[in-house]
Amino acid sequence: MENILTTIDVDKQYGNTQVLNHINIDVPRGSIYGLLGPNGAGKTSLIRIINQITAPDSGEVHFMGRRLQHDDIVHIGYLPEERGLYRKMKVGEQVVYLARLKGLSHAEAHRQVNIWFEKFGIQSWWNRKVEELSKGMQQKVQFIITVLHRPSLLILDEPFSGFDPINADMLKNEILQLRDQGTTILLSTHNMASVEEMCDYISLINKSRCILQGEVNRIRHEYKTGEYALSFEGNDATTLAQTLTAAGYRITNQKQDKQYTHVTVHASPDAGNELLAKTIPLVKVISFSEMLPSMNDIFIRKVNEQ
Repeated sequence: MENILTTIDVDKQYGNTQVLNHINIDVPRGSIYGLLGPNGAGKTSLIRIINQITAPDSGEVHFMGRRLQHDDIVHIGYLPEERGLYRKMKVGEQVVYLARLKGLSHAEAHRQVNIWFEKFGIQSWWNRKVEELSKGMQQKVQFIITVLHRPSLLILDEPFSGFDPINADMLKNEILQLRDQGTTILLSTHNMASVEEMCDYISLINKSRCILQGEVNRIRHEYKTGEYALSFEGNDATTLAQTLTAAGYRITNQKQDKQYTHVTVHASPDAGNELLAKTIPLVKVISFSEMLPSMNDIFIRKVNEQ
């Protein structure tokens, strides 16, 4: 798959502190790419280099198949974690003004703003001042400003901050729709649930270095621990537990309801077929699935290992 963004051995140092150390990432075009890491890991420093706010001490950034150039900024949309709007300015007037700065004509700016205001249900905000809006409302406005010029690369730094669950879900759907329309999204977030739901690829940065990267599904399978969720009819797990224990398996987290018993079986990562074959003669299986580790579990494990 063609990469829209590539960093090659990017280094950055502030004083005696190395914030980026030989960072190499490849962001495939049309994907959602998660940029993960604890606070102070170097994520924001890398984002600022991509946006040409600062420059790397060494290394290169390539965009659309060539070295990043100043004019490429028109093809990038950036929503920083620290929001910045003119508080005394009216919302509609401000969004149109910023759209013009991004290269849209006056007529096209008005058209795009009306489309997005209608989509977000905020047409009535046009003549309200920014300072009258809640943090979540301001976040909606800033997101619209970031995307209305239809950038090829959209960089979102903690985009769900300040949103309630309903608006966060709405924003997630808009991001997925933009991806489906061909926009590439670089997503920096601490929300691991969002990573699992949305990201195709990730890079995990810690202490200035990239310590894990790749496709999300591949990483989750790579770190699987051999846990399986088993549900069966009835509430007598005695025979099953004896048989599986004798075979070297272990049952935990036993829960029961009126009809079914639900357990976790600990085995080896590739024991699924063998485990199911031993189970079927003993109980009526309702469901059986491998329990892959969450990205949150993998995140904590890799950071603690380092």
